[in-house]
Amino acid sequence: MLIACDSIRRARPLLGTFVEIAAAGMAPDAMNPAIAAAFAAVAKVHDLMSFHQAGSDVSRLNAHAGTAPVCVHPWTFQVLQVAVELHLGSGGAFDVAIAPVLEDMGLLPRPSGGGFSASGNLARAQAIELLPGRRVRFRQPDVRIDLGGIAKGFAVDRAIEVLRVHGIPAALVNAGGDLAAFGPSPHDVDIRDPRKPDRLICRVGLRNRAMASTGSYFDPFRSMEMGGSAIIDPKDGKPARAIPGVTVCAPCCMLADALTKVVMVAGPSADVLLDRYRAAALVVF
Repeated sequence: MLIACDSIRRARPLLGTFVEIAAAGMAPDAMNPAIAAAFAAVAKVHDLMSFHQAGSDVSRLNAHAGTAPVCVHPWTFQVLQVAVELHLGSGGAFDVAIAPVLEDMGLLPRPSGGGFSASGNLARAQAIELLPGRRVRFRQPDVRIDLGGIAKGFAVDRAIEVLRVHGIPAALVNAGGDLAAFGPSPHDVDIRDPRKPDRLICRVGLRNRAMASTGSYFDPFRSMEMGGSAIIDPKDGKPARAIPGVTVCAPCCMLADALTKVVMVAGPSADVLLDRYRAAALVVF
């Protein structure tokens, strides 16, 4: 439990959301540098893996990897390794090469100069070739990736790692619902009902684990009614609608983040993959 007298809580806009870091157990002058370094790690992930940022690894891959290998940062390569592994393990339910579909839906901007439409030819993550020397090549010229379904969780993990290295006894990092915590006591986390976002369905204690939630989106400034789903079923390129929302608890936030998409698409058949990664899911129907 974070005690008020020895705790610090900070928030910054990053990763397209607000990232909150709460730390406890040391003097403030010792925790402040650790929190600053943790935010710097999150910002680095954003700079490397943003779909929107022109100089990011993702943008460079989308622009050039279809014609020649592109060398990327070790963090980007690590995330791509996990993404390809999850794609194969989920039978295609997790697919970072879904960017053209999201562009057609208006959820991602189409590259300047047009680009390829997703209609009739959905690219797959098998088209991502991982080469020695952290080089990445796309086997098809129309492949474009979006790491939005996994990079936010990875950023939380990097922040947690920094806080641990600095000797922080207890902390929680929350990036828009993708979160992880460590310390001697559990951190209470409220889970919202994805069918009615102004209602809570349960409270869980999170300790030395990570958690992520996904589901139908809503704009609290306009209405509390749920909108459509931004989780795409790669098999048909359409939003996954069978499950309103999923929360996954896993050993790390990168896996929790990615596995929420697998469960949203695959439903009960995701059990095998959850067991493989020592994860558990709360599914709301």
